Amino acid sequence: MVRLLAGRRSGAAALAVSLLVGGCTRQEQAAPHLLERPQLAGLADTAFARIIRDFSEPGRFFDTDNLISNEATYLDVASTLDSLSLHGGAYIGVGPDQNFSYIARLRPEIAFLIDLRRDNLLELLWYKALFHLAPTRIEYLSLLFGRAPPSDPASWAGRPVDLLLTAIDGAPLDRARFADTGARIQRYLADLGVDLAPDDFATIARMHQAFIDQGPELRFTTFGRPPRPCYPTYRALLAARDLTGRQASYLATEEDFRGVRRLQERNLVIPIVGDLAGPYALTRIGAYLATRALDVSAFYTSNVEFYLAQDGALAPFLENLGALPRHTGSVIIRSIFDFRLVSHPLHPATPGSCSVQSLQRMAVLLDFTARTGVVGYGDLVSRDPIELR
Repeated sequence: MVRLLAGRRSGAAALAVSLLVGGCTRQEQAAPHLLERPQLAGLADTAFARIIRDFSEPGRFFDTDNLISNEATYLDVASTLDSLSLHGGAYIGVGPDQNFSYIARLRPEIAFLIDLRRDNLLELLWYKALFHLAPTRIEYLSLLFGRAPPSDPASWAGRPVDLLLTAIDGAPLDRARFADTGARIQRYLADLGVDLAPDDFATIARMHQAFIDQGPELRFTTFGRPPRPCYPTYRALLAARDLTGRQASYLATEEDFRGVRRLQERNLVIPIVGDLAGPYALTRIGAYLATRALDVSAFYTSNVEFYLAQDGALAPFLENLGALPRHTGSVIIRSIFDFRLVSHPLHPATPGSCSVQSLQRMAVLLDFTARTGVVGYGDLVSRDPIELR
């Protein structure tokens, strides 16, 4: 067990966690966001930019490029999420576009995507621009990879994403279109009013160039460490299937793509720079949701808790988590990379993968940590997971 070191807050953090557990949980109904309610209004560009500015913490370095996920098993939770009836409410997640696939499954009213790397915010803004420019999946992939789109994009609407990616592979690189796309992205992001410096636009252009150069074979990259053969290609991530055998990424169907696109167009997928154990990003998100009577339905933490445990920062993270508005059905979605910590039979393992996925009720985690006081990463990931089906 990894023992908690001194956190970044006072020694009263564990007590604060205990006080917060249950205080923000709505016990009177399992999923209050499923009641009839008007659709959350979209945000004006100025409000979107202001939230990013006011909620974000200073960015920090992490030793990966983070362009795509390294979690080949990320959709192993998809069919179970469908069965839990968690549609609506708020979604919080870390990292880049794997979040869009969870959003496609959960159909939240609003999503906050938080990561301590400013580059992650820039990548998510770039994706937002691509959603704005592309009304269909095939056009989106054409812009993403700088390829000439088919002359009849509407005819591709019912085709599986594998065939769309094959078509992209066979299409020529359209350098003029790529340059035009870059200019349109810059104009769109400048008009949003988000505070972006020339270096930020250069970073976005560098990211786009990586997708152009490597295409669907792009892989997750770490700095100073060799690549691992279990890291999936971007093609594999987009064509991945859930445990029922269904393709379940946000590009699996036009309906899934359009669902995410509608949320993006209404400025309701909001990227934030912040640490999950940081001083205010998560708490400001929680306060914002509380004023709108929205509970967090799902929180995707990837394996960030592993690094928080290494830094002795689980206590402030749990304090932040406990302050979020939630209901009794709210879940945490995790990726676990240290198989030695996975002792519970409800964690399915996929041969050849670096990771396994896990679902856990927030209430289970917070109740356990409130009772025990000191926890380690192994305790978190093995505590009463939900069976994946």
